[in-house]
Amino acid sequence: MSIKIIKDNISIAELKEIAKEEFGDVIKAVVDVEQEIMAVGGELHADEEVLLMDNKGSLRENTWGINLYLEKSGDDFIEFDSMVNIKPAFGNRSRGVENEEIREKIKKIVKKIVPHP
Repeated sequence: MSIKIIKDNISIAELKEIAKEEFGDVIKAVVDVEQEIMAVGGELHADEEVLLMDNKGSLRENTWGINLYLEKSGDDFIEFDSMVNIKPAFGNRSRGVENEEIREKIKKIVKKIVPHP
């Protein structure tokens, strides 16, 4: 499965089809919080991040790796855990997203792109 860059909407059903290719009920995604776009379908968050940087001009400080749990809802839908989130130069020293404002931006973007309960 190739990586898809999503600007508008994608359904849970479409994400489930993509997820079947890799991890079953979870899909890796990278969100660009500045452009409000998301890449999905990669085996690694790093592959999605590179595609956003190369094809959409995303900047490293604006890209954040997440996992979407397609069978879950609410706060359990998004997991903020990715190696691409380790960005000491930008104030993030863990695999999570330490800045609450950035986490909230990611949630807002994901909710807009992936309508879910």
